[in-house]
Amino acid sequence: MNLEEKTIDALRTLYEENGYRRYKMSKFEEYDLYAKNKDLLVSEGIITFTDTNGKLMALKPDVTLSIIRNTREQKGKRNQVYYNESVYRISDTSKTYREIQQTGLECIGDVDDNAAAEVALLAAKSLCLISKDSLLCVSQPKIAAVFLTEAGLSGEAYEQALLLITSKNRHGLSTLLSENDCTAENAARVLALTGLSGDEETVFPVLEKLQTAQDLILPLKQVADRFREAGLSGMLRFDLSLECGTRYYSGIVFKGYLDGIPSAALSGGRYDALAHRMGKKCGAIGFAVYMDVLERLNGIQEVGTKPDVTEQSYLRIALPKGRLGEKVYAMFEKAGFECPEVLSDSRKLIFTNEEKKVRYFWVKPSDVAVYVERGAADIGVCGKDILMEYAPDVYELMDLKTGNCRMAVAAKKDFRDDLNRTLTVATKFGRIAADYYASLGRDIDIVHLNGSIELAPILGLSDVIVDIVETGTTLRENGLVEYETIAPISARLIANRASFAFMEEKVQRLYEGLKAQTDGE
Repeated sequence: MNLEEKTIDALRTLYEENGYRRYKMSKFEEYDLYAKNKDLLVSEGIITFTDTNGKLMALKPDVTLSIIRNTREQKGKRNQVYYNESVYRISDTSKTYREIQQTGLECIGDVDDNAAAEVALLAAKSLCLISKDSLLCVSQPKIAAVFLTEAGLSGEAYEQALLLITSKNRHGLSTLLSENDCTAENAARVLALTGLSGDEETVFPVLEKLQTAQDLILPLKQVADRFREAGLSGMLRFDLSLECGTRYYSGIVFKGYLDGIPSAALSGGRYDALAHRMGKKCGAIGFAVYMDVLERLNGIQEVGTKPDVTEQSYLRIALPKGRLGEKVYAMFEKAGFECPEVLSDSRKLIFTNEEKKVRYFWVKPSDVAVYVERGAADIGVCGKDILMEYAPDVYELMDLKTGNCRMAVAAKKDFRDDLNRTLTVATKFGRIAADYYASLGRDIDIVHLNGSIELAPILGLSDVIVDIVETGTTLRENGLVEYETIAPISARLIANRASFAFMEEKVQRLYEGLKAQTDGE
């Protein structure tokens, strides 16, 4: 029996011992179920086919919707089921369709805060069956929603703020709050919430000081009480920026991490609003364990065996090659994370300071985000242009206020935009260009180039270019002028989400050391 089979068997036993029964479902459902609830799906893509009776069917991208639809309500009772099913969705990393094996459970019916805490504890026990080095991060998204509403945000600004909170992007959030004329007091509350994470002794006193309504804190306290009773407080973290941008959850949410695995191994939470939307007048909470992450736990022979965490004891930092990387390293060194070997005249790419438990490596600037997202690095430094273009699933912790330039539209001096025809745009930043012109309602044709982009309008290959501009000298020397600034660009400190959960204290110490250097700029 391999690791996956052992884990599934152990989880099945755990769930049945806690009163859950097996739920078996088909590999596909009518497409209409998912089409009506597309805004609640993790992945936008749905694989469809036409059945022999002419009905449009879909390989299921989600388990919960099907379970809720087929649940019969019984007043005062709970429908408690567990499952081991495959879902078919677009992978966040490969951007291609994948079959993802999930094992999880759903508790639907008479669900209160106490029942929610029980499910959160089962989620933690599920992680422990896979690895003793695991953490469960818990949040209450309603708190962020209340704070933003009280700050006067609504519509697009409100949605944008939620996404900034979820990515721990305090510098971007600060700018947004300022642009929307939020009072200093309300802005301070929102920003404090964005950076708030840790154990109950750290988090609850701050929530009290932020004048958080007790009915929002109580579900978190019940989780803390339940974990304390079970002797699992050591694996519980509260992170108030967790999952704030999703419409799926309406109560406590949680994500589970395994040390050494770069993405969440478990995800879940309370979704009463979804149940109501599907005509069920009841509460609901559940979670799923992503079995494909077990492929990354090489070397583990038995369920519950502790993995080799030698590498995880180091803070692994990806630096961009070149002048920017050297400048950024000087900031890291000043923050107390020095590794003198980095500046040695050698062809080495990896440098370690055993005393500081820090490991640096040089990476092509455009690849830094990949190393961080995939977990080869815990943190890294890359330009905002990379984050805008590739949208990696990472935390954007701070603006280092160096490597300053801008993403701009440029063209020949005599260029005049003819709105009656499609605009041809040459760029290597296809997503940025597409998003920018979509916001203007302008139809464009993108020509993807990797170098000497300035040549495109000169030789008639394009009308305009979208590219990074620093001084504008290259544009001027080639007879081009800058027409529009799309966004300011600078170096950003980014972190892997799982690494942040396990190494928060060290990352926070680095953050404070860097912030002390940038605050005066």
